[in-house]
Amino acid sequence: MAVNMYYDKDADLSILQGKKIAVMGYGSQGHAQAQNLHDSGLEVIVGLREGSKRWRQAEEDGLKVMTVKEAAKAADVIQMLLPDETQSQIYYEEIESGLEPGNALVFSHGFNIHYNQIVPKKDIDVYMVAPKSPGHLVRRTYKEGHGVPGLIAVYQDATGMAKELALAHAKGVGCTRAGVFETTFREETETDLFGEQVDLCGGVASLIKTAFEVLVEAGYQPEMAYFETTHELKLIVDLIHEGGLEKMWYSVSNTAEYGGMTVGPKVINELSREAMYEALERIQNGEFAREFVLEGKANRPVLTSMERLDREHPVEEVGRRLRAMMPWLNSGLNEK
Repeated sequence: MAVNMYYDKDADLSILQGKKIAVMGYGSQGHAQAQNLHDSGLEVIVGLREGSKRWRQAEEDGLKVMTVKEAAKAADVIQMLLPDETQSQIYYEEIESGLEPGNALVFSHGFNIHYNQIVPKKDIDVYMVAPKSPGHLVRRTYKEGHGVPGLIAVYQDATGMAKELALAHAKGVGCTRAGVFETTFREETETDLFGEQVDLCGGVASLIKTAFEVLVEAGYQPEMAYFETTHELKLIVDLIHEGGLEKMWYSVSNTAEYGGMTVGPKVINELSREAMYEALERIQNGEFAREFVLEGKANRPVLTSMERLDREHPVEEVGRRLRAMMPWLNSGLNEK
């Protein structure tokens, strides 16, 4: 199936001129997308809870701030950039009543729509604009005159203009400078969750911890184990990011290439593949979503415990000590 790609020339920003865009939340994506939209000449309101510590920051960034309920009532386009686990409750308590026919509801991740945590009114547009990058890079590349790639999707087209609005919105964020792919809410949600769980976050974290443990249990110094299993991972990922696996294999030594190509498939093997399919099935059938929603409603007891255990893992204790010797590593970490 051919992939539809769109760029600046395919998007008409004027479609959003005269409309008020309420960005709900001012975290990593919220601060970046709100500022980019504002700098693109669009009218932006930031919706926050009363007493939010980010209220002052948003005002200092030159943006108008209201409570979520006030912003929803004032806006024509409402963008949900709140945590997945809180979106549904806030939507029904503070946002839905402010929606009018012809308004638009925008997401950067399809979780709440795809799993029916939010069931939108039929007389509004529902679309997605999802930059494929952390917020600080969305903002930085925009200011540099570039942009990051992104996704658009239309879930509900009440006005007949939802796709055009999505493209205009993506242009305002800066994504059409690099190119946006057209997808669906289902495809974005399921592939995003799969990537997070299987390799990008879950798989990599477990691989690091297990490799570290094996070396330490075999009698090697924890510091050496950390450098070889954790610290150098960035060098490899950067090569893959720049030129794919081909550039990585080309750049490393012949020893590393031969060892990696022969041993890698033994570590990530058929049992690993079966576990990946099991993870995908749980995502597709909604089991993971149900578990995650219930975890949020119970005030995150399991997640909080797992976070504590991770912080206490020896690879983190050793890493904190070694990273303190390399202060340049954190430069720009919280950049906006």
